[in-house]
Amino acid sequence: MDHVATMRRCYELLNAGDFDGFADYLADDLVEHETSPGIEPTKEGVVQFFTSYRAAFPDLRFEPEDFITEGDKIVARGRLSGTFTGEFLGMSPTGRSFDVEIIDIVRFGDDGRALEHWGLSDVMTMMQQLGVVPAPDEAPA
Repeated sequence: MDHVATMRRCYELLNAGDFDGFADYLADDLVEHETSPGIEPTKEGVVQFFTSYRAAFPDLRFEPEDFITEGDKIVARGRLSGTFTGEFLGMSPTGRSFDVEIIDIVRFGDDGRALEHWGLSDVMTMMQQLGVVPAPDEAPA
């Protein structure tokens, strides 16, 4: 299986807002290790997560930069960006944009579908760029 091609396709589908197409690459018993408040760590939860992100950031964009594969796992390093124009986690939109680094690790099954996902993103920098958390140089002394 070409896990790099699969990951590229998944990012393309997410960028296009095609969550049904993206879900086709997820195993029904997917385990999501990157938790989010109020989101179940399941296939359905992952789709719910991206649906809420797209609503808050309609121009949400994943840009993969590097891939490392080992057996049934792949590591993808890249960037995530978007503009905050819809409600997000109870916060009102600021109209500001973010651009942060991300890392995704996915374990695939023999059928080419994702069985597990671990993810890291620079959420603090994202919140600072969106103007919902003060940046270090903006924080009161």
